[in-house]
Amino acid sequence: MAKLKSIIKIEGTLDDLTFYKGKEGYLVKTKGGVSANRIKNDPSFARTRENGTEFGNAATSGKELRRAILDLLTDAKDDRVTSRLTQVMSRVKNADTISPRGQRNVAVGITTPQGKLSLIGFNFNIDAILSAVLLTDYTLNATTGEVEIIDFIPDQNLSKPEGATHLSLTSGFLNLDFASGDHDLITSPVVNLPIDNTTSTVTLTPPSVPTGSGNSFYFLKIAFYQEVNSIQYALNNGAYNALQLLDII
Repeated sequence: MAKLKSIIKIEGTLDDLTFYKGKEGYLVKTKGGVSANRIKNDPSFARTRENGTEFGNAATSGKELRRAILDLLTDAKDDRVTSRLTQVMSRVKNADTISPRGQRNVAVGITTPQGKLSLIGFNFNIDAILSAVLLTDYTLNATTGEVEIIDFIPDQNLSKPEGATHLSLTSGFLNLDFASGDHDLITSPVVNLPIDNTTSTVTLTPPSVPTGSGNSFYFLKIAFYQEVNSIQYALNNGAYNALQLLDII
């Protein structure tokens, strides 16, 4: 793959070259390659098929997690979250040391310490990493899913975007079984605060514990708003909102 440097921008196929627009600009690649039928049946492509199967599992697992937390994720994600999460899920899959090559999967990998470690701390909005937004400590109660921030001063303990007047904080407690796809997400009541120098203790407690036979996942979300005439509006459609996976049990 090569970048096209020209005042003329081309999209389409010309002889053996294909021109297209990607995230990095206008790109060009050669036509051709191995046929899908050969990859599917030729013994020499056995490793390719195994890699493809495992990659598919990682992609599907990422999709399951995103769907499971859709209520939190809708306004707290970047435009590359799908590919970034698939990459991380591939590392989780690699932690599966039980299944044979080609059958390693996230459902097994996530049960291992290394698999959990690969996913813990994932930020769904790379443009708003939680540790860069929330400039103070918090505690997590893994039994109840409660997140607590003691002596929280919004104007001092936040790296806030320009124009923000208020913020909302929410915790999420998820049970997700990657093998079956079953999931149950319980979120805490939203705590909304003005961004000023008032000190308070923020307690985010989900009203119940999610049910299921999968792993427990814990989340913290911070969303920013601008108040105009007593109405709060999402700041830049949530571009500055942070959502992080805090822990997995």
